[in-house]
Amino acid sequence: MVELLIYYIITIAFLVFGGITFISLFFKTAGYGRHAKKGIDYRIAWPIMEAVPLIIFVICYFIGDRLTSIVPIFFMLLFAVHYTNRAFIFPFLTRGNEQIPLSIMATAVLFNSVNGYLHGRWFFTLGPEYSMDWFLSPQFIIGMAIFIIGMLINLHSDHILRNLRKPGETAYKIPYGGVFRWVSCGNYLGEVVEWIGWAILTWSLPGLVFALWVMANLVPRSRSHHKWYHEKFPDYPTERKAIFPFLF
Repeated sequence: MVELLIYYIITIAFLVFGGITFISLFFKTAGYGRHAKKGIDYRIAWPIMEAVPLIIFVICYFIGDRLTSIVPIFFMLLFAVHYTNRAFIFPFLTRGNEQIPLSIMATAVLFNSVNGYLHGRWFFTLGPEYSMDWFLSPQFIIGMAIFIIGMLINLHSDHILRNLRKPGETAYKIPYGGVFRWVSCGNYLGEVVEWIGWAILTWSLPGLVFALWVMANLVPRSRSHHKWYHEKFPDYPTERKAIFPFLF
């Protein structure tokens, strides 16, 4: 099948780009959030960026061959839970005046478009079909538990970060509580755990590729945030690691 060949080529290119991103972010900090100088308002850019993968995933469902396949539909619903929060809830609860440069927004839209395609086409057309027995498989049960734990860590960490600021405040503060007892970037840790769980529960090529991409993006960025905290706050807890407790 021609599309399957194209799919694998896109996947390989996606992984190569992820490797380049991983290396480059150790030398150049991504210029948004606390590191941004100017750009598009966070509340405008973020919903656009984060809604794209879900929209494309849903389109792939409707043009796919498995409209009644329960397992991939369940995967799509899990995907929708995460991205509905990221696109339409998270940015509007955040306090502050962060901006995202247009170049980073465009890159994120491209990345998320490819990610939505890789998942949607694999589950609903190109990949192996799942039977209902998949819900009883060790991969699904273990992966689902890890996915939920990661999502809860991510949501709780976002809650802590949000509530560091009182209404009207924009200054950064040191977060405490939750996994911030051990790491500087609890929200990033949650996302990494969540998508590792996703890779296991779907046991799929796009799931694995996305988990690797999330780590390629967030691990070096957590290092930049960790360094920034230490530079900005002389009393910053020295026992914390950047993203992985006791390790890094």
